[in-house]
Amino acid sequence: MTSRTVHTFCRYCLASCGLEVTVEDNRVVKISADKLNPHTWGDFCAKGRTAGQVVEHPRRILRPMRRVGDGYVEASWDEAISDIAQRMNRIIKVGGPDAVAAYYGNPAGYSSSNLVFMNAWLDAIGTYNRYAVGSVDQNALHVVAEAMYGSPLMVPVSDVDHCDYFLIVGANPAVSAWNWVESVPGGWRRALARQKRGARIVVVDPIRTESAQAADLHLSVRPGTDWALLLAMVKVIVDEGREHRADCAELATGVPDLRALTADADLDDLASRCDIARDVIERVAREFASAPGAMAITRTGVSLHAAGTVAEWLGHVLNLITGRMDRPGGRRFEPGYVDTLRLAGLAATRPHTSRLAGRGLVAGAHALAELPDEITTPGRGQIRALLINSGNPVISGPDGARLDEALGGLDLLVAIDLVQRESHRHAHWLLPAVHWLERDDLLAFTSGMHDEPYVQYGVKAVEPPDGTREEWRVFTDLALAMRRPLFGAKGFNGFIRATRWLAARTRRPGLAFGPHWMDRLIILTSRKVDGHKLTWRELTSNPHGLVLGPRQFGRFREALRTPDHKVHAAPAEFVARTRELLATSDHQAPEGFPFILGNGRRRHSMNSWLNEVPGLHPGGKDNEVLLHPEDAAALGIAAGDRVRVYSPVGQVEVTAALSDRPRRGVVVLDHGWGSRVFDPLHGSAPDSYGVNRNLLADGTAIDPLSQTSVLGSVYVGIERI
Repeated sequence: MTSRTVHTFCRYCLASCGLEVTVEDNRVVKISADKLNPHTWGDFCAKGRTAGQVVEHPRRILRPMRRVGDGYVEASWDEAISDIAQRMNRIIKVGGPDAVAAYYGNPAGYSSSNLVFMNAWLDAIGTYNRYAVGSVDQNALHVVAEAMYGSPLMVPVSDVDHCDYFLIVGANPAVSAWNWVESVPGGWRRALARQKRGARIVVVDPIRTESAQAADLHLSVRPGTDWALLLAMVKVIVDEGREHRADCAELATGVPDLRALTADADLDDLASRCDIARDVIERVAREFASAPGAMAITRTGVSLHAAGTVAEWLGHVLNLITGRMDRPGGRRFEPGYVDTLRLAGLAATRPHTSRLAGRGLVAGAHALAELPDEITTPGRGQIRALLINSGNPVISGPDGARLDEALGGLDLLVAIDLVQRESHRHAHWLLPAVHWLERDDLLAFTSGMHDEPYVQYGVKAVEPPDGTREEWRVFTDLALAMRRPLFGAKGFNGFIRATRWLAARTRRPGLAFGPHWMDRLIILTSRKVDGHKLTWRELTSNPHGLVLGPRQFGRFREALRTPDHKVHAAPAEFVARTRELLATSDHQAPEGFPFILGNGRRRHSMNSWLNEVPGLHPGGKDNEVLLHPEDAAALGIAAGDRVRVYSPVGQVEVTAALSDRPRRGVVVLDHGWGSRVFDPLHGSAPDSYGVNRNLLADGTAIDPLSQTSVLGSVYVGIERI
């Protein structure tokens, strides 16, 4: 038995934890933290430790599978590519390029080749019906970054190690780690270390989360009103002249508009909206403004509401007006070894308006909430073919029953994934993907999202099964078979064929065009970091990764992509939306739906994926609804009772659990559950994992600025079964 050790990194989330993988006879036998990794292993968790179970999932798809009647039969890749290409070309001939659409989920974002080649294929077709998981949880951040800084990818990272005052809004880093569209390895542990040295941690959340329990102060805000709390803090700071005047005058534009907005806001009204006492808000605002180093961070919990973009914006405003941008203990810009902002500008998707809702693209994609209508409403451009790339939108998005019904009416549904999930149950073709343990990755486009300049080449630990393919190869082969030029570049397909011919002729597979060509080009054209130019040999000879230099400040202003190279503190659309919110009285719960449905996160799951790995959930395969004991008593509900949670658009049955962690009137049901894993090869009964809380969310309810679905403030009723 041959045993070897491979050093690579996990690709389940942006933390990118360094891994030490023990392999025997091309089989993963153990995964542990790579403690020689100089940067990323600090958040190593059970998701990475059990990744080998995903590779060997008993229902993993190992060859292309074609639907025949109610079942599936295995087919060759040539048959799959040829049939899909022919059907898509026929659909385009009748309905135009937008009759073909694609949806991608989180796993696609943690591959260096997937999204690049998917977009290259979509450009080849000429379709802009592109949908992404970002409209479920993170679009607000990209909208704010583009409006304030000039690029949707200009995301400030946190300088945790010098911070004296943490204001954490809508995040639970004790469970989720200190990463979202930034990565601070071991960030929560480092924040707690600062707390022991006198730093103050304030957590804003309607639930007393694990992070809130460790905080110095927990502000149990009313769900969906983070914006009111943050606006109140901005008002206190502005009214009392506590701004950082140099930044407000020299770094930013629009500050007078910001002052005019706060002048028209009433502090008592804002305190009433968020249900936090005025004197507490004033104290927190003053402490934040006067701390030597401070930061406000806003995360997923903020994004899931109709006012999510406004709240995200006001979190950035707090950092800006108190001088926390590009200073120790605040938020800084990390350029990384790749100029991602420049590349993002070059690769920006052409403007496109959705056919029915008339909305534009956000971060290159339309809102998932629009997809059902775009599939079911006749007319040129009606979606008749959809490719789901590493995603589960029926579970991730709102009103999944409606989307499921729409998917069942498509002329062609293609799923690329490891197993057949809930969103794939109507698929005409199931195409087997390669797990990240079975491929090489250079995640260059996230290099500016680490809290220090860092690089690692993620080598594969094992060879993939013969019948599987990496996504980039699927998209390239489809473009060739459809006779549509990859990247929309005339003559490019001929170049690909020529390199494949040369590779076959010389028996040198590396000569065939693929992502390894791009990886080499990225390193060749990478920027110097601290005067150092990275080389390919240096990259590949350091399997544990490389820290390329110290954390530096002073890069923020030169990186701004706004026309005037200043921060736009008060974009007109954000100010107008805030005034609209101020003019609206507190929303009252609809008759019969007195509770607000909150969200929860388990450390060992990852959104709508990884819930089907038994090793991650020793307690069982179900989620629970969490009620405050006083709310439960009023309803005659005891712990362990089966209850029905219902909204105007759906209902689920689930087991009740009691806890005083949520504030009264809030019930908590974890996001990401409710999927089934099917058995297309043998037709056995599907494995079921919990209930889908998003069945209760109205697909028409969105944040108008970011097009994010309102998943975090859904009104529901509860009854004992």
